[in-house]
Amino acid sequence: MDTTADLPPTVAPIARRTLHDEVASRVRDMIIEGRLAPGQRINEVALGQALGVSRTPLREAIKTLASEGLVEIVPARGAVVRTVTLKDLADSLSVLKALEQLGAREICAHAPQAALDELAALHAAMMERYAERDRLAYFKLNQEIHSAIARLSGNAVLAQLHAQLQSRMRRVRFIGHEGPEKWAAAVAEHEQMAAAFARRDGEAAAAVIGRHLDAALERVRESL
Repeated sequence: MDTTADLPPTVAPIARRTLHDEVASRVRDMIIEGRLAPGQRINEVALGQALGVSRTPLREAIKTLASEGLVEIVPARGAVVRTVTLKDLADSLSVLKALEQLGAREICAHAPQAALDELAALHAAMMERYAERDRLAYFKLNQEIHSAIARLSGNAVLAQLHAQLQSRMRRVRFIGHEGPEKWAAAVAEHEQMAAAFARRDGEAAAAVIGRHLDAALERVRESL
């Protein structure tokens, strides 16, 4: 007897986090925080022992990170943490800026209030992490905000392109928050961004995003 017919159409399956997902998340964080440095070969045996997992889920995780652009598979070397050049960063940020500016204008012009409420809630959560100086948690919420600007635009192509670029830029974007002055400057820009979204001022939001991503390039220039 098929009991699924008795379920309401809104019921979705429960998502379960797999071991592969957990390992990918842990290794991703290690790359973002610089514990696995750009250009470093990933020693699967040593890393697997450190994480307490076998090589199978670790290799699956590495494949995921390679698809995100954080890791490269190099002949005769294996998996290597991807090195981002200043040219890579400048090119990627210029495209991200254009995508997010378009997304901001679309959200302010057409998105339902629920979309603006979601952005406001993410910003508030991010500011809580900033107050606690929890840098990695802050950064993850920061990236959620930038992703949400693309996702909530209603343009699926924009969101897809943004996600591809965003994943590759995680480590260098994290560098942009190193030091209290750089971090405070980035936070101030996000405060302006949140205020522009709250009043549905698409042009103001786009202008702040432009300044924010231009400044991001300058904030990481020395490190690269």
